[in-house]
Amino acid sequence: MTELCKTGTRSLDEWFKVAVELGLDGVEWYAGFLETLDPSTWAPTKRRADELGLAIPMMCCSPDFTHPDPEFRRAEVEKEKGWIDMAYALRCRYCRVLSGQRRPEVSREDGIRFAAEGIEACLPYAQERGITLIIENHYKDDFWQWPEFAQKMDVFCELVARVRHSHFGVNYDPSNTILAGEDPLELLSKISDRVVTMHASDRYLIEGTIEDLRREEAAGDPGYLKRLRHGEVGKGLNDYDAIFTELRRVGFNSWISIEDGVDGLDQLAGSTAFLRRKIAEHWPAGSVTKGCRTCG
Repeated sequence: MTELCKTGTRSLDEWFKVAVELGLDGVEWYAGFLETLDPSTWAPTKRRADELGLAIPMMCCSPDFTHPDPEFRRAEVEKEKGWIDMAYALRCRYCRVLSGQRRPEVSREDGIRFAAEGIEACLPYAQERGITLIIENHYKDDFWQWPEFAQKMDVFCELVARVRHSHFGVNYDPSNTILAGEDPLELLSKISDRVVTMHASDRYLIEGTIEDLRREEAAGDPGYLKRLRHGEVGKGLNDYDAIFTELRRVGFNSWISIEDGVDGLDQLAGSTAFLRRKIAEHWPAGSVTKGCRTCG
């Protein structure tokens, strides 16, 4: 993320090359990529992806709807609409929304209300462009100070239940539930009928405990904490057989995006092979289209 969004030391052509070499069907986009901040770059970027046979199905962005200042929240709605425009230009079918940061001064009731209002304000704009907004059970944007407001299962489920719209669904990430100290299968059982995309990941702590992580979060340290890492998918705590069984039960047939590669391409190749094998086992007719995202 830093190389693509801050320093510019990795190019999108390099990133595309990884997806092609792994034989993936597409790449998930991130709204902060330096090379596509200017709208004039969107059309040629899409043409380049088409030349390589890569779809761009999902736009990953991080609106912050839980700020106590209504003017700030209105600005975040306009920012999300700009990301929807980018998603439309890249022919994404899905564009992420989040609740916002879990600021200590914002109550649960207000945070859920602020987040729902922000999402609902964006939905007509997305629907006009044929884009579905997807809310992720997220941990923390790479560049945020505070963790996700709707990180905990009860808050997330309440927010999802509050927003009912044909162009709104869930991007499910099982590892983020583990980071919340909760059971990813329990969360999935509550929202599986709303899941329209998925982040396949396996997180782990390189040292310490979840309690240590909670103490660091409370201090408001920016970004992802150093003790937190993405691991190779299939080698962590997630039960992908159980996850895919439930998704198949509810008729899931959409993009699965790989969150891995932090420790090198060999790890990403291992995650890819694992997911292909599991997808073939659970959707033997090959009905699921696979996606790739190498950044968390």
